[in-house]
Amino acid sequence: MLFIRWSFFNPLENFNNFVMENNLNVIQAEPATAKLDLKETEVGSVFVSNYPPYSFWKFDYLPRAFEALNAPPKRNATLGLYLHIPFCRKRCKFCYFRVYTDKNSNEIQAYLDALAKEVQIYSAMPAIKNRPLKFVYFGGGTPSYISAKHLQQFAKTLKAAIPWDGAEEVTFECEPGTLSQTKLEVIREIGVTRLSLGIENFNDAILEENGRAHLSEEIYRTLPWINALQFEQLNIDLIAGMVGETWETWRDSVRKTIDIDPDSITIYQMELPYNTVYSKSLLEGQAPVHVADWDTKRAWHAYAFEQFAAAGYESSSAYTMVKKNKTCKFVYRDAVWQGTDMQGTGVASFGHLSGLHIQNVAGWDEYFAMLNANKLPLSRAYPTTEKERLTREMILQLKTGKLKTDYFHHKFNTDILSEFGAAYQRLRDEGMLSFNHNEVTLTPQGFLRVDLLLSTFYDPKYRNARYT
Repeated sequence: MLFIRWSFFNPLENFNNFVMENNLNVIQAEPATAKLDLKETEVGSVFVSNYPPYSFWKFDYLPRAFEALNAPPKRNATLGLYLHIPFCRKRCKFCYFRVYTDKNSNEIQAYLDALAKEVQIYSAMPAIKNRPLKFVYFGGGTPSYISAKHLQQFAKTLKAAIPWDGAEEVTFECEPGTLSQTKLEVIREIGVTRLSLGIENFNDAILEENGRAHLSEEIYRTLPWINALQFEQLNIDLIAGMVGETWETWRDSVRKTIDIDPDSITIYQMELPYNTVYSKSLLEGQAPVHVADWDTKRAWHAYAFEQFAAAGYESSSAYTMVKKNKTCKFVYRDAVWQGTDMQGTGVASFGHLSGLHIQNVAGWDEYFAMLNANKLPLSRAYPTTEKERLTREMILQLKTGKLKTDYFHHKFNTDILSEFGAAYQRLRDEGMLSFNHNEVTLTPQGFLRVDLLLSTFYDPKYRNARYT
């Protein structure tokens, strides 16, 4: 779930067009850009995954992207590969990713061939050629939806173009009901080190209401296979505040997660970006959607962190807990938050290269057409300034709960406490953080609502804007 492909699933296409064409009328400032500390869960993006906001990326900047691709990489820049696998058994009602639930085996194979071709085109370009990969991330959608046979051949083709045997981390997102013992063996065989299991909740009624494809029985069926294969890291995803959640069901999900004993746990607080089934229902005045208010979700989040800490975990970020007695890596997360280059491949995927944000086309047919013409399927880009790159790294790293000022002195030759003095003072006065010459530390209150704090540091032109 960590990193977002902004696009609409086909049944919401008309709604998407309506929103885009009537932007000024229906889109208000969002928490991700306006520091709106809302009480109720309203429609709008909260989670901040990038800066500047996506709504400022433009087709007109694409020539700058091609200039960067045809130039040598920046000195000391690391490189990662993101592969978007946009297939799912069902569409979750809170999902805002580009996914397809209606593609057959031949169409899936065609997509994987196109995705491999995209990687091959990138691998020959001066900015990418012969660079080692720091990480590989199979994201979705549901990467585990594809068959073992498809995955095996796909990985073989990819590795021929850009090997990842030396990568520090290879992450693979899974939905429990799509896994079999054979498929997991192939996932392990292709070099996956970090398996991320999207459980979200253990209550079957809640899973069904929210449109999840799996039920609890499928979670427990797959765990023995996962444990037997001894992946370096098993991560479990949970969502605090799914429709139908109560204190009783949330406590049960936390307890069952502890019983599974994963290496790391990621918790997200339920939100409603514009392009979801639930958001469409709310905006069109259909059936009401009862999502817990923000104070309740933060209380559930805090409770989970307290219970996980008592069970031997420690916080790695505002969303993640890791085992104290085991070295758990989040190479992908940390590299992205520190400004790594990343090839974002697949329909609607986004990446970052030499200071430019880049995003692919969002349409299935357009994606294929461009690759069939031997063109990279790019749709828009954004060339960042040095100040914007500094701001991006600072706000994303603040999600860990702590910033070291020396990092920004060394990389950007900037004293962040001077550069952003008024913003830090304001957040300290509000009780959200503390700081001294050496570091910035979020308070428990700030930790639980960190995404709402980040727009405080935005350049004025990016505040109160549409985030996506």
